[in-house]
Amino acid sequence: MAGQSLFHELVGLLPHQKSEGETVFPVVLSPNPKIPKAVHLPEAIKANRSWLDSLLHRSGAILFRGFPVSSASDFNDVVESSGYEDFSYGVGGAGTRTKVVDRVYTANEAPPDQNIPFHHEMSHVPVFPSKLFFFCEVEPGKGGETCIALSHVIYERMQQKHPKFVEEMEEKGLIYTRVLGEESDPSSPVGRSWKETFMTDDKTVAEERAAKMGMKLEWMEGGVRVIIGPNAGFRYDEVKKHKIWFNGVVGRFEDKLNDDPSKAVMFSDGKPVPIDVRDDCCKILDEECVALQWRKGDVLLLDNLAVLHSRRPLTMLPRRVLASFCK
Repeated sequence: MAGQSLFHELVGLLPHQKSEGETVFPVVLSPNPKIPKAVHLPEAIKANRSWLDSLLHRSGAILFRGFPVSSASDFNDVVESSGYEDFSYGVGGAGTRTKVVDRVYTANEAPPDQNIPFHHEMSHVPVFPSKLFFFCEVEPGKGGETCIALSHVIYERMQQKHPKFVEEMEEKGLIYTRVLGEESDPSSPVGRSWKETFMTDDKTVAEERAAKMGMKLEWMEGGVRVIIGPNAGFRYDEVKKHKIWFNGVVGRFEDKLNDDPSKAVMFSDGKPVPIDVRDDCCKILDEECVALQWRKGDVLLLDNLAVLHSRRPLTMLPRRVLASFCK
């Protein structure tokens, strides 16, 4: 059986789920209870690709809940069924991940007690995934929510709150500074070593790969300082005719290896981003986000251009969320 009748949309299931006209964020889809046999998610996605694409474009996020997806291999089948081309998480990524099977990786392996701040995946490099899949293999006991927020809403609220900053950001662009160690730091959400980040232990090769991504490397004792940018702090959605908040103003302050946190995010002229701007952005993100408390078998599909995501600290183990990236 094909068609949208394989799915049943749930509204009001998630706390703080957003609704604007006919658009819901996120959309929550479950198997149609009127269908007598089990609805397998890969088959349902294959039969409804165009409809799901339009739904994702309107909403920015789709949560598939209640389908029989129980393993990394099952999740890989779901990702493959989408028809989206694979984006290999390789050179340039900041978070520590382990490949599990085929197109599936662990989500950021930062310690569970740490917050992973809001971000767009790999927004600091020229080529980044357009879509993200997440899958809950082991449901957390408490905490560990994945929070999602619409980027154009964050842009609009930041423009209202800090119009001069937004104007300056658009005119100048932003520069990010990170310090990468010789070895990976498993205690940090952005703890990949320079060797792992650039997938080489040859400094010359690392410099060549960094240059292709708009990065400059300054070697120092015990590691390297990475200068990224200047990059635009926003992007414009030509179809929806609005600007989106596409930057690391929040996340880059979390780099604990940076010996001068005031230079973590700067304008292209070297002027630091004010701390009050960062703090207000954090507050707005918290106010506007939807916090997803994972259930085993959940699959979350995000438009990486439209939606920021984060992870709250986990207060009760275990939790295992897997990820996959698409071009």
